[in-house]
Amino acid sequence: MTCELCDRTSSGYLCNRHREELAARLHALPALYAEVAEYLIPRTTGWGEIVSTKAAAGPRSPVNEDVIDTVNWARAAEVLRSWREDVRRVRWPHRGAPPPGGLAEDCAWLARELDWIVAAYPAAGDLAREVAELNSAVRSIVGDPEPRPQRLGSCVALVGEGVVCGAVISRMPGETQLRCRWCGTEYGPDDYLVLQHFQPADAA
Repeated sequence: MTCELCDRTSSGYLCNRHREELAARLHALPALYAEVAEYLIPRTTGWGEIVSTKAAAGPRSPVNEDVIDTVNWARAAEVLRSWREDVRRVRWPHRGAPPPGGLAEDCAWLARELDWIVAAYPAAGDLAREVAELNSAVRSIVGDPEPRPQRLGSCVALVGEGVVCGAVISRMPGETQLRCRWCGTEYGPDDYLVLQHFQPADAA
């Protein structure tokens, strides 16, 4: 089986990295969309600007329409609700619709079901893509870019007689237990010095 997002060999529909990214996005989405509310009221004046005693001519929207065009809480809630309903339908066909709930409840529910989703839900890749799109849209408004992987070096594990793997080893901020996506070798904090020591001379 291969990951639906990167085509690398995996034990489920998503590899470990994309599973972790989906889990992190499901956890972050409710707070990010709540923060968007602060950006809905358009700023009319800045510091040092002269405030006119007359209202500007013509109608003015009470909300920032650019934000609404980019990020729509109702749409996000609808998307996550539809995914929750479909996962529930596939896993428990005999059960009815899920109980009422908002974006936060649906994100939390999907996060709790991730083990099953990755192992047995054929649409796991589509779910991950759509959640990633919602995540990117909301972060473009709140100015909180998603953490990017940090490259640590190349995998130094031997995969054959005298053959070094050489695949890129990277980690997300805060991640300590690493696994080569090609050969499966794991690196913990105690292995970082060894990993650094055996890097190719031209890697610096």
